[in-house]
Amino acid sequence: MSRQTPTFQETADAYLNNTQLRENLGHATHTIRDKRADIVGEMPDWEHLREAGNKLKKRVMRHLDSYLLQLEASVQEAGGHVHWARDAEEANDIITGLVKQQQVDEVVKVKSITTDEIKLNEALKKEGIQALETDLAELIVQLAEDEPSHILVPAIHKNRKEIRDLFREKLNNKELTDRPEDLAEAARLYLRKKFLSAKVGISGANFGVADTGTIAVVESEGNGRMCTTLPETLITVMGIEKLIPTWQDFEVFMQLLPRSSTAERMNPYNSFWTGVTPGDGPQEFHLVLLDNGRTNVLADEVGRQTLNCIRCSACLNVCPVYERTGGHAYHSVYPGPIGAILTPQLKGIEDDGAASLPYASSLCGACYEVCPVKIDIPKVLVHLRGKIVDEKKRNGSLKAKLDPEHVGLKLMAQAFKNSKRYERAQKLAQTGQNIFVKDGKISSLPGYLSGWSAMRDLKPIPKETFREWWRNRNE
Repeated sequence: MSRQTPTFQETADAYLNNTQLRENLGHATHTIRDKRADIVGEMPDWEHLREAGNKLKKRVMRHLDSYLLQLEASVQEAGGHVHWARDAEEANDIITGLVKQQQVDEVVKVKSITTDEIKLNEALKKEGIQALETDLAELIVQLAEDEPSHILVPAIHKNRKEIRDLFREKLNNKELTDRPEDLAEAARLYLRKKFLSAKVGISGANFGVADTGTIAVVESEGNGRMCTTLPETLITVMGIEKLIPTWQDFEVFMQLLPRSSTAERMNPYNSFWTGVTPGDGPQEFHLVLLDNGRTNVLADEVGRQTLNCIRCSACLNVCPVYERTGGHAYHSVYPGPIGAILTPQLKGIEDDGAASLPYASSLCGACYEVCPVKIDIPKVLVHLRGKIVDEKKRNGSLKAKLDPEHVGLKLMAQAFKNSKRYERAQKLAQTGQNIFVKDGKISSLPGYLSGWSAMRDLKPIPKETFREWWRNRNE
């Protein structure tokens, strides 16, 4: 198996031991989580909305080919241009070519996660073009020469004092305080000059409407409005799964998305554009439709529900694993529970780092409970774990490593298949546990099992099992 990125397990320890990081993450995720619970609690029909969102996205996936062709025709009819990109390389070639045609050396960007996926900034830099991130958190990450660690709040791992120090250095504002309003104002003044001089804007997309060709970006800072209206040329990069069938479908998703992401009833800025309008806004619009592995995901009957994701990040904010490690441990632009199922499918489980992500979960199910489109993330995680084991069997690495966990689960499976074997296993466990039970609990296990007992105590197996009690209850 090829090694392209480090595994989650190899890097998680360093982040777990970073107390400042854990404090930053804990404070931020709990704040967002509590606000979301309050705002969702206002909606008596919330579960009906989730079900509607789920059904709409399933319909899109069933008829994706037809909806994509409809979107292409709609955009072209409205005066826009549509480009199809099979992978990251093809998408970057298209976008850099379009930017070079405008003879500029700087572009402004908004909604960057899909462009992060294809490493667009690096591709533009090779052509002598600077891409300026305008989302506040993305700007912070870019100025720090860092990487995003959250889908919605890329700089969630930094506190305001760290941001103040960064802005003092990079924006040459030596008197800046760490008050949030002062930090936002410093970024606003810096970015406004860039917006007013930009000739090319590059955006992502929250949604694309098949029957009208409308593209939507929802955000909370106003930079999206600047990026999509002021430049003469606008290039939008959209994953092919971001489609919704009709304009009316916004009545579902514009209730689900803001409440699940920013814990707001409605995002402050909601930008919709359809092609070009003479004399108003960009006079040249290009839509780049990106595959980059998505059709492979679509081919998997269990895994395809991953494409329903509307990038709200609610699953990250409730995940006990993400809360303690942050996004960098995932080595992916899509961290957290959704990244643990999306990245292995986009990159392939042949990559060690991607193959480690489905195991970065306790399978507690909190992610499914908050997902606004009801993606059954735990089910997909288990499904991908099975595929990874099958891949290891196929290439012989599992047999060579003699994975203790795999061997143990095989033995347990054999015991569970037969009631007599199961009861004998219970008897053996009752006897064998005696050397580990102290003060009515098991606090330490040897060898491979020590990782489990290092963080938790186990209850010993009772002296009388349920089966024994059932047989003896009338005696």
